[in-house]
Amino acid sequence: MEKIVVEFDPHHKSVARAVQALVDGLRDFERSGRRLRSMDYGVHEEEIAGLVAGIERAAHGVSLASLDETAERIRIDGVLHVRVLADVEAQYRTRVGPVGVTRSLYRPVGERNAPTVNTVTLRAGAVEDVWLPRTAAAMGARLARGTSREAADAAEVEGTLPYSHASFEKIGHAVGEKVVERRVEIEETLLAELEIPDHAYSVSGSLDRTAMPMEEPRPRPPGRPRKNAPKRPVQVVHRMAWVGTVTLHDERGEAIETVRYGRMPHEDGDELAETIASDMLGLLRRRPELKVVTLADGAEQMQSLLAEHIDEETFGRVWRLLDFWHVIEKLAAALVVIDKDESARKQQLAQWRRWLLINPNAPAKILALLRQSQREDPDDKDCPVHAAITYFENQAHLMRYPAARAAGLPIGSGNVEATCKSLFTLRMKRPGARWKSKTGGHVIAMRAHLLSGRYRRASQLALSRPRPQIRAA
Repeated sequence: MEKIVVEFDPHHKSVARAVQALVDGLRDFERSGRRLRSMDYGVHEEEIAGLVAGIERAAHGVSLASLDETAERIRIDGVLHVRVLADVEAQYRTRVGPVGVTRSLYRPVGERNAPTVNTVTLRAGAVEDVWLPRTAAAMGARLARGTSREAADAAEVEGTLPYSHASFEKIGHAVGEKVVERRVEIEETLLAELEIPDHAYSVSGSLDRTAMPMEEPRPRPPGRPRKNAPKRPVQVVHRMAWVGTVTLHDERGEAIETVRYGRMPHEDGDELAETIASDMLGLLRRRPELKVVTLADGAEQMQSLLAEHIDEETFGRVWRLLDFWHVIEKLAAALVVIDKDESARKQQLAQWRRWLLINPNAPAKILALLRQSQREDPDDKDCPVHAAITYFENQAHLMRYPAARAAGLPIGSGNVEATCKSLFTLRMKRPGARWKSKTGGHVIAMRAHLLSGRYRRASQLALSRPRPQIRAA
């Protein structure tokens, strides 16, 4: 049998032993595999994964050890440090488990109470001292997808990131905090790196809001607190969070790619609208021929924010449209009051829908029919017919659907509506959920990048650090 010799340096013995363990395991399986009448190959899968993980941990151990300095005095970014402890054992967390590394601890000269530093953490860019950056980023992604307990359960099933739910909570939020701190820099870099498809024809900006359960202090009742009363009583209050999208469309108005944004209720919607406008303008500088569209529901605040930041002076011609499906919903609700016959309602709604899509005068015709129904109750703000009439009186100028379709533009804000559900509802509005502004913002920031397909790069930018200048003094 031909022998393959792999050479290892003496200080790579741990890697050599891990490789040898994998080879021995393969030999054992080959000897017994052919003779077994049946087997559970899943067991062998787990064995291979464990052996390969051993190689990965050994490789990290060697790599991290090489980042340690052993000099008595070193300069870190020009600041003189003195070694205060040598050969201190630390457990660095990798994707496949912890790895023991010995390192030296240094402190700035003349600062007795200053925190110690080590060159392994500085050079590796470890998060919270011992978490390798890509491991921490993966834990942040898990927390963005689900709760910390769900993240730990998934890690156990998949055989990676073998850490407790408390670790997912702590490190996930540490990554999220960095994403929020460097939000502007990250979003500008990601936009510059975004590839605009050749068949992109238009770009749309959308805004919306969605309720989110927030934890807030609850006022204490008057008088002496009852026995065992909570020291810091809280209440769950639903506040309106912000959602935004920038979407590239093809010539049929179909979405090609969507960038999603989310902001917590305490944050400023004006800032989000400015971010959307800035990103759209960045795309237009690279592709000036893209047509510009704003899409939102009939809420005055959403339309005014988009109009304020995506203005004609900066962007040229802007197609301002009201979401087509919100119009249909208003008409459907009004028809329930106007006509008790369900079949007749469906026919009428289908006719009005066709009119809106092909007839530029449809808003005026439908408004006239709504008034002729004489089912409006002006004194009842909740009357669907009154609501529809008011909607058409105020928003008819945004219902230019025939012209928009002829120009190959989108007429529905489904991208931002879907983002409300995927970004907030599925993750943040579970039964019993309640959030604080800071930690909720961490999850939303990471999840927005995750849903936009750019989390890996965003977390890389968030966790990147200037390379420290380290040399012996």
